[in-house]
Amino acid sequence: MDLTKIINKKDEAAQYMIDEITHIIKTFDKRDPGSRGEREACQYMAEVLQKDCGCEQADVESFKENPGSFYGWIYFTITFVIAGVALSFFAPILSIILIVVGLAIVLAQFGFYLKLIDWVFPEKTGHNVTAIKKCASGTPKRRILFNGHPDAAWEWPMNYKFGGVGFEGHAILCGVGAIYYLVIAIIKCVKFGVFGTVPVSEPIVKASLIGLIFLIPLVGLYWMVNYRRVVDGANDNLSGCYMGIAVMKALKDEGIDLEDTEIGCVLTGSEEAGLRGSKAWCEAHKGEFQDCPTMIISYDTIHDPKYLMVNYRDLNGTVKADKDYSDLFMEAAEAVNVPCKKGWVPPLGGATDSAAFAQAGFRAAGITGLNHNLEDYYHTRRDTYDNMNAEGLANCYAATVKACEMFINGAKQ
Repeated sequence: MDLTKIINKKDEAAQYMIDEITHIIKTFDKRDPGSRGEREACQYMAEVLQKDCGCEQADVESFKENPGSFYGWIYFTITFVIAGVALSFFAPILSIILIVVGLAIVLAQFGFYLKLIDWVFPEKTGHNVTAIKKCASGTPKRRILFNGHPDAAWEWPMNYKFGGVGFEGHAILCGVGAIYYLVIAIIKCVKFGVFGTVPVSEPIVKASLIGLIFLIPLVGLYWMVNYRRVVDGANDNLSGCYMGIAVMKALKDEGIDLEDTEIGCVLTGSEEAGLRGSKAWCEAHKGEFQDCPTMIISYDTIHDPKYLMVNYRDLNGTVKADKDYSDLFMEAAEAVNVPCKKGWVPPLGGATDSAAFAQAGFRAAGITGLNHNLEDYYHTRRDTYDNMNAEGLANCYAATVKACEMFINGAKQ
């Protein structure tokens, strides 16, 4: 199969994505995880997938979640660490316990995206979309699923005011402060006993007092996330949702019916709440889509063409993506002269939905189009429909179509 004709329409496809994303942002409510806006966007895109993309099935599926829990570690961890700092002057053993527990919570909740403290936070209903266009023969020999997340983030004030350097620097400083006082408490326990009195003349007392400077960034971390402001999320991640929709629409507009390849979109909500939608989708569809080779291409924040990237590792660098399908996208990008880098989602970089699919045993490639040294539009009010990059969208679209063509023709199965 030769899909050069629709590859050449990449600029039209990019404009279609921008127009549709603009419509969603202007028409529906804000799309924070588990919100009415998230549901409305899912319902709208499900209709588009049926009417404009030829999907026989486009189901909006609900799931239960506790979206406030993902950043809820802040309140637990910082409270425990600050209490540990105070107790380090009087009861170092209690200081050690509190700081270790606080760090364990952030490691579990943000480091590995586990649901350690979800039960503490209010339950809401999130939404996913599963849309499938069957192949002409009725019996697929392969399957392509495109993925993006329709929800949008709560704003990160530090990134809005100071950019990624300020945001990440603040987080690192807080981590250093917690470790600093953990070490001090351990030294006190070893040298003076778990409840021993430390003479004022001891250098460790001066070190404890000097370390109080860390209290300023630690207290500031309480305001790392502004729950009162939900960003528009044009790039992060309506761009990812519409990448697959644009490909499917282009195939339908050109009257191209795939003989033995099933194609579809999986839009998973509440990614910004810790991959809750993709994890729920994997659980709901466990054991499905195993009848033939199934390639999931998961997109997140397709913006700057300089940073189009295939992420071979995800979830703070702890989860491997499917190497064959990642290689396939790289080869496809090269074949259509689209610059594309090989990379990963590093520690402190968070995760994309690709990680949830990989953890559940699905074969997925994760594609991003942003600088992992965060730009000031990431998770801020600057992520608007008039701050999208048509070239970045067009390039990713062209590489995607070429990857589909190569997969259909038998590559990497």
